Formats: sequence, structure tokens, C-alpha cells
Amino acid sequence: MHNGKAIIGIDIGTTSTKSVVFGEGGSQLASLAVEYPLLQEQPGWAEQEPETILRALAQSVRGALAQSGLSGEDVAAVGFSTAMHSLIAVDENGRPLTRSITWADGRSEPQVRRIREELNGLAIYRRTGTPIHPMSPLPKLMWLREHRPEVWAEARRFVSIKEYVIYRLFGEWAVDPSLASSTGLLSLDTLTWDEEALQAAGLDADKLSDVRPVTYRLQGMDRALADDMGLRPDTPFFLGSSDGALANLGVGAVGPGDTAVTIGTSAAMRMITDKPLTDERMRTFCYSVAHGSYVIGGATNNGAIVLQWMRDSLFGGSKTIEELLKAAAGVSAGADGLLFLPFLSGERAPIYNAEARGTYLGANLGHGQAHFVRAGLEGVLFAVLSVAESLRELAGPASEIRASGGFAKSPLWLQMLADMLGQEVAVPRVTEASAFGAAMMAMQGLGQLADLSSAKEWAPIAQRLQPDSQRHAVYRELFAIYERSRDGLLERFAELTQFQRRSL
Repeated sequence: MHNGKAIIGIDIGTTSTKSVVFGEGGSQLASLAVEYPLLQEQPGWAEQEPETILRALAQSVRGALAQSGLSGEDVAAVGFSTAMHSLIAVDENGRPLTRSITWADGRSEPQVRRIREELNGLAIYRRTGTPIHPMSPLPKLMWLREHRPEVWAEARRFVSIKEYVIYRLFGEWAVDPSLASSTGLLSLDTLTWDEEALQAAGLDADKLSDVRPVTYRLQGMDRALADDMGLRPDTPFFLGSSDGALANLGVGAVGPGDTAVTIGTSAAMRMITDKPLTDERMRTFCYSVAHGSYVIGGATNNGAIVLQWMRDSLFGGSKTIEELLKAAAGVSAGADGLLFLPFLSGERAPIYNAEARGTYLGANLGHGQAHFVRAGLEGVLFAVLSVAESLRELAGPASEIRASGGFAKSPLWLQMLADMLGQEVAVPRVTEASAFGAAMMAMQGLGQLADLSSAKEWAPIAQRLQPDSQRHAVYRELFAIYERSRDGLLERFAELTQFQRRSL
């Protein structure tokens, strides 16, 4: 065993793969993200090339290492974090027969309706913890079986992007409990593949990987890929978990009632519990993290992507994100009665409706550009607040809120969140929460970390934002209007979606 001092956390995300090098005591030494496109060949599709992601991963590890001034000799271990719900069909030689179909892919909406209406979807959700929604691999598998019978016949197994990368690196098929959980095919009670869900997919369990613990050790890397990454072939990798579970770990939100809010491209709110909790209205997810540990919460589809859309589509790229935020700061809470439903790419929690659409309500001649930006930012947070309400009903109030993700760099957005929740928001010093969580799992695998409850000590708080009671009152009133508007427009959204499909 080499006495490497550094640990690398790799986070395979939707828009990029990021490698972060951590030194002793969890200090961040270097970080490099390598971006790749989301391929949208048809409306509603969202795929990626597995080979592109493998290349990005090698490039990001090599680049982050170079930036840190360390060599492969200095690396003690690597931990993995990955976005959930991806699906790739591979043949008996492990070659991809499809691209990686990501969580953002909505093509399986008809299959979702069928699972909900004919296959007792609620019961499948209560057992697996994965809401019945096009993001989930379960309806994607049904879509493949029905629309790509030749791929279905040739496929030896169905895997996530993480499993594919691990297979290319180490020649074995293994999946962690959280990613297995997020397929909609794993029983939360037994942590084995669920018979009824498999039946709905038309699949045998031998077409899926073996579920392994988060600290499962992988060693003996493909030499060429190890060289590409700048690592020794015998560098130990640890299986790690999903980006959501690891973000909680990375920000130290691991105790009872500790809640993590992450806003990146999309947004999510999560807490860790010691027993599985599912919602009778299917508003939240519940995924296994490790034995006796579950992550519950909800993800919304539209986070910082709303800001990018405003910059590019509403303002034609004439203003920077910083300028937009500055303009929004000059508008009072509630945007003078302008309300935005932020469903630019459909919605996941808590309504799980792929047909939901972005909508401005209440515009008048007195509203200028800054109002539209302010209402856009507030709309993203109202969506997060609706997840917070569902979680509170399910698991009780949040004892502490910890924020991370790109939005944690915006004091305005953080203050809005505190005002909406009516609760202090703590921002840990760690910015790359999922990669840090992955590094902690690697440390646990090496025996350097006894258990994950010490995660809090590793995530000191950099700032705390206190809510303003007057703004909180404004937001409570507006939030009620937001929820009624959203629910009241669901039929109109469906009609507009049908119209859109006919006009394509």
C-alpha cells in the first residue's frame, strides 16, 4: 500500500464530470470540471455518449492532479459520486447498445401513465421509494422493450453510467445501494431486486448488477485508463454513492432533522433517516444509502437553469448572471405581485408532471426586466419550498438547513431561501459537496473515518443567514397563491403540451 496522502472525489454529473483533490483534514487542493453536451435528438430526449463521459473523467482526474502539484503516487484512494437514474443497455462484451439515457429524458411518459394506472404504480413506489416518473429507469426499460426490440433482444444487461465506467476501469459490474435504489427496481426493505418491478419492466434480475456496499473496494485498474488519469493501476477506488446522498454527507447534514438544500442546474432538498419513509401522495423519494441509512427528499427540475434561460432567451445574452442578480436585488420581496412557475423543463417533486410549463402570472405595465428576474429566482425557491413542506409532513420539521451548490455563491438567493423558510440557513465552507462526500466514503473504506456521523466536524460553517420576518410573511402569502396557481393550471399545461406535439 502506498502512503498517499491525497484523496480524490469524482462527481459524474449531468453537465460535467468534476474531480476534486482533497488533502489531509479535508482541505481542497484542486478541482477540475470537464463539460460535455446533453444530446437532445428529439423533443423530450436527453442522452449522453458513455465514451465521452469516460474521456471527461480521465481528463478531469489528470487535470486536477496536475493542478494540485501531486502525482499518482500521492493518491491514497478515489471515491465515486454520480447523478442518478441513467440507463445504458450493453451487450455481452460490455459494449453500449444505447447512449446513456439521463434523468432529464422524458420519452417514457406514456409508460409512466400505464404503470400508475394499470400496474399499481403507487405500490411499486411504496416498496422501491422511486417516484413513478420518466426520470426513473423502470419506465425507460419499458420504453426500450416496446420501441427498440432489437436492442432489448441483444442486451446482456442494463446499467447506469457509473456501472459502465467501473466496468471499463475494473472489468466488473457493481452498483451501490443508492443508485440501485434510484432505478425503481430495488426493494427498500430487503435491498434486493423487487419481483413486481422486474415483472413490470419485463426483466430478469441477472440483467442487473450486484448491489455492493458503499465502501466496496475496486482495485486493479485497466493500465491504459490508469495512465490516462495519471494514477497507479493499483490505486484503490471505492464504490461511493449517488450525488444527492453524498451532498448531504459533504455538507454535514447527517443528523436527525438535518436538511440539505442543493441548487445546481436542478434543485433538491434532502434529509437522512434511519428507516425508509415514503409518502402516500408520492411527492418525495426514498433511496437506500447504506445499511440502516436512507435519504429522503425531492428534486425539482429547474434550478440555475432558469437563470441561464433568462440570460439567454429573455435578455439575448446582453447581461451577465451577476448583472441579473444585481437587478433582482433592487426589487422588493414578492416582485410587486409578479409570480413565476419555474417549470421550463417539466417538474419532478412534488407534482411529478412532465407536462408542467414555465409561466409568468400577474404581469402589468409597471413590471420591468428586474421584476421578471426577481420573480424567476423566487419561483425556483417556491418549488424548493413545496418540497420542504412535503418533507415536513413526512418527517417533521427541519432542525437545521445547510445549503450548497452554485446558488450558495449568491448572497441574494441564500437570503431569499432563509426568508421563505423562515429559518436560519447555514452555508458550509465546502463548495464541492458531492465530491467531498465521495472522498469521505473513500476515507471510510481506507479505515481513516470510523463512521459517517463525524461528517459534521468536516464541514465547518462559513456563514449563517437569518430570516427577515416581514419578508417571510410576504412569501407565505405568495406561496399559497403559487401552489393554487400551479395546481389550477395542470389541465392547461396538458392542453398546451398536446398542442405543441401536434405543431412539431
